[in-house]
Amino acid sequence: MRRHPRRGEAGREVSDPSNVPSLRGAEVGRRIGVGLMYGLWKPRVLGAWKVPATGPVILAVNHSHNIDGPMVIGVAPRASHFLVKKEAWVGPLDPAMRALGQVKVDRSTADRTAITQALSVLERGGVLGIFPEGSRGEGDFAALRSGLAYFAVRSGAQVVPVAVLGSTDRRGRLIKGLPPLRSRVDVVFGDPFEAGDGTGRRTRAALDEATVRIQKQLTAHLENARRLTGREAR
Repeated sequence: MRRHPRRGEAGREVSDPSNVPSLRGAEVGRRIGVGLMYGLWKPRVLGAWKVPATGPVILAVNHSHNIDGPMVIGVAPRASHFLVKKEAWVGPLDPAMRALGQVKVDRSTADRTAITQALSVLERGGVLGIFPEGSRGEGDFAALRSGLAYFAVRSGAQVVPVAVLGSTDRRGRLIKGLPPLRSRVDVVFGDPFEAGDGTGRRTRAALDEATVRIQKQLTAHLENARRLTGREAR
């Protein structure tokens, strides 16, 4: 039977350690990602040094291809726990992703289990990966869901924008659903920033303002990443 969260000295809920995604598993996932991403493709990574070495961090990643998450997991300087839609947790992938410290999320509802696990990662000082657009699309940060703002404001974590470019340029000849083997994929990490306004407010208005603030930062980073990599939109 699942235990209720324990309460700290000030009545604050403290995460059940047994329900926190495994940091060791995420590190194993990072090492596997390094081998796969650098073995199958040619990642060019810019700005990885900008990711804070310690403390809670949210990686806000644009999303246009299925390899975007694994690519960031493999090239990021710290082990990360990504929010992954439940539809991807099929067959043997379910226990594998659980063991590798990822977080299953049901996008059709307010998934309290996923929310608790994600906040637990940040509470522990870990790295949470989020696709703020909510689903795969153009990868241009044009439409953000409120989840990123909620986690950032609630936890106080630094947000690091991440642009993955080149994953959708061409389809592979051997596997149509993947980029061509040994093709270049650029991953550009941006400057960390705080999503909140410094007041600590968590109201709906504060979250809406944080979402607007985040979108401006992410859009500006994407434009800069395209210039740096020579992948300006045409």
